[in-house]
Amino acid sequence: MDWQPDEQGLQQVLQLLKDSQSPNTATQRIVQDKLKQLNQFPDFNNYLIFVLTRLKSEDEPTRSLSGLILKNNVKAHYQSFPQPVAEFIKQECLNNIGDASSLIRATIGILITTIASKGELQMWPELLPQLCNLLNSEDYNTCEGAFGALQKICEDSSELLDSDALNRPLNIMIPKFLQFFKHCSPKIRSHAIACVNQFIMDRAQALMDNIDTFIEHLFALAVDEDPEVRKNVCRALVMLLEVRIDRLIPHMHSIIQYMLQRTQDNDENVALEACEFWLTLAEQPICKEVLSSHLVQLIPILVNGMKYSEIDIILLKGDVEEDEAIPDSEQDIKPRFHKSRTVTLQHEEDRTQDDEDGEDEDDDDDTLSDWNLRKCSAAALDVLANVFRDELLPHLLLLLKGLLFHPEWVIKESGILVLGAIAEGCMQGMVPYLPELIPHLIQCLSDKKALVRSIACWTLSRYAHWVVSQPPDMHLKPLMTELLKRILDSNKRVQEAACSAFATLEEEACTELVPYLSFILDTLVFAFGKYQHKNLLILYDAIGTLADSVGHHLNQPEYIQKLMPPLIQKWNELKDEDKDLFPLLECLSSVATALQSGFLPYCEPVYQRCVTLVQKTLAQAMMYNQQPDQYEAPDKDFMIVALDLLSGLAEGLGCHVEQLVARSNIMTLLFQCMQDTMPEVRQSSFALLGDLTKACFMHVKPCIAEFMPILGTNLNPEFISVCNNATWAIGEICMQMGAEMQPYVQMVLNNLVEIINRPNTPKTLLENTAITIGRLGYVCPQEVAPMLQQFIRPWCTSLRNIRDNEEKDSAFRGICMMIGVNPGGVVQDFIFFCDAVASWVSPKDDLRDMFYKILHGFKDQVGEENWQQFSEQFPPLLKERLAAFYGV
Repeated sequence: MDWQPDEQGLQQVLQLLKDSQSPNTATQRIVQDKLKQLNQFPDFNNYLIFVLTRLKSEDEPTRSLSGLILKNNVKAHYQSFPQPVAEFIKQECLNNIGDASSLIRATIGILITTIASKGELQMWPELLPQLCNLLNSEDYNTCEGAFGALQKICEDSSELLDSDALNRPLNIMIPKFLQFFKHCSPKIRSHAIACVNQFIMDRAQALMDNIDTFIEHLFALAVDEDPEVRKNVCRALVMLLEVRIDRLIPHMHSIIQYMLQRTQDNDENVALEACEFWLTLAEQPICKEVLSSHLVQLIPILVNGMKYSEIDIILLKGDVEEDEAIPDSEQDIKPRFHKSRTVTLQHEEDRTQDDEDGEDEDDDDDTLSDWNLRKCSAAALDVLANVFRDELLPHLLLLLKGLLFHPEWVIKESGILVLGAIAEGCMQGMVPYLPELIPHLIQCLSDKKALVRSIACWTLSRYAHWVVSQPPDMHLKPLMTELLKRILDSNKRVQEAACSAFATLEEEACTELVPYLSFILDTLVFAFGKYQHKNLLILYDAIGTLADSVGHHLNQPEYIQKLMPPLIQKWNELKDEDKDLFPLLECLSSVATALQSGFLPYCEPVYQRCVTLVQKTLAQAMMYNQQPDQYEAPDKDFMIVALDLLSGLAEGLGCHVEQLVARSNIMTLLFQCMQDTMPEVRQSSFALLGDLTKACFMHVKPCIAEFMPILGTNLNPEFISVCNNATWAIGEICMQMGAEMQPYVQMVLNNLVEIINRPNTPKTLLENTAITIGRLGYVCPQEVAPMLQQFIRPWCTSLRNIRDNEEKDSAFRGICMMIGVNPGGVVQDFIFFCDAVASWVSPKDDLRDMFYKILHGFKDQVGEENWQQFSEQFPPLLKERLAAFYGV
């Protein structure tokens, strides 16, 4: 007998569904309590499915809501549903997937996929065959409902469907879906493509077996009248470009022609999907070859897509020029993620270009729906500029001229964006035009439209490197003066763009800014009093970057007087659980490192609070681990940021941090942090351990016996940054311990040798590993030298590009001492040693003597004739350097 609801119970459930649509928060609270009570009854879920599938007298939103509450219950505790209830729900779903209402069909589809993803695909063997059968129904609603449900299952369980666990249902499903590409209903055609699309990226075997049919069918739908179908066709081609370009190459010319049309589709969603094609194509090796002849068509299309649409301007409040006094709504503020500290070494190339440029593609409208045609077009132009370099410019320059000086602000604005997008790829070719363009852009900083001012900030920041390379009075000074005015703009979006641009300029200009520090600090401090919440967070970043860029030049009483009071005032206003502490702590860390002893008057409260934050987080984590149902899990970011600021203090204050450490329990806390389950916590702990080792080893030394085994177990290259910082800390500890390091060498040496010989190990980790092996050998040559042959070659190659510095010095002394103990260990790889020695520009005299003795000792050992043969293998430059410096 079918389950039937009790009339009174049904009325109660319906009343609850009605109440839950009320906007009143008090009513909402009552609804939540009532739901909790009703969930105690096993057949409450039967009522919910009954309302969804059978109670056609009720309005659709109420029925759908009933299904969504049921979906949440399935998500939360489907395992504890009694068998009859689960069976009733599954049966009702399949019997009613063809409901006359599209909302109800969609809700049932969501419910089906939720049950399926609770591990029920295996337990519900009739689900897929039944849904596939229902596709053949003459009734449109049944076919569409079944397809909708299948599409959701394909989205949620694509991997499982392509596995042996279910006996490979795709072998039947994919050919079935392909038949429906020709269906008369656009909605169904669209479902069919969307289902197959789920399996492209994972290269499902059943799809690969039918790949040619799939591509043929896609081509047949290329000019479908339905935008949703065209969108799915474009999406399929973009993914195929990534995984099966071999099948597309024969048709590439016509695919590109097609995508050129679709990128101008009247439907923006289709245009956006098509525009992704250029982004993906740019990553393929064949890009240049297949696209060169089409640039003349493509470039104007991309440029045209970079204009703000009318909708964008409304959403961006493009007509609101002054909004500085309006407080930010909290949901506008993106969560900030703190990037934990990683210890790196200085390289030969003067300035390492960070790869962070990639993510600032037109930062200025991130509040918009995050990804749109404008952003995608700009990103595509950016990557294509990196592929084609200056070959892009002939197609662009005339266009650009027309845009940049256009009377309509929307068009002028898009021209400035174009100029910024090509900055990285076409820099060489743009140089001749910059002396004229940069002043024009600086003029645009005072345009009457806020959106023009903000994009000008971004584009100028993309050319900051060139600006700084010119005499400062030419462009740097005017740019800086205008950017500082924009930091105080009356429009919040412009403030934000100007602050970000200024941070980029600071990174490029470094100490060139020193003459203007007073002026810069006045502006940044004035902004403190003016900014709303969101931009304050960006302002902290600009101040921290300034400190990183000018370093100890900031340590002047008049600058400290300007900068510190407002920072400390914010510091005192913020509570311990306020996430705004993150950017402020990061900022103070940079300031402390720059000011060094100048930070002393402020260090005590800052130090204390960091220790408190670590302590609170550890305590909360402990309570949570013991009673997870009673306590919330802590946000460990607080602890990570606090550890990093403590590192900044130790680095900036040096030996002055000693009294602070003496009066706190930081070493005990550090012992716990180093064993935390979260890698980022361990990463920051080891950075702090290394900094404290350098600053005040007397407090670290008593803990070494406990700390060393933990450091040893963290030499695991699966966690690159943790491993890197642990390695660095061990090296710093060696330098302080000297010969007393001996009992600990075996705990770490084998892991270090294994890491330095691993293929594909990141450069930073290799360098730090080499330095630490060298330092271990420096303090305990007898223990390390026997392994020399196992690491000498990678050791030499990883340190040849490091600048002369203290770390490199101690590591090379270690190698020389080990060669003294075990000269045989270096014989086979002696050419690598010669090359590493030649990488020194100016070693200290006693180190140069050590090199001299080893080189001449080797030469004498093998004899003149053998040495001649050996040195014939040297590249000319190496030969020259060794002859000049060491006379060999």
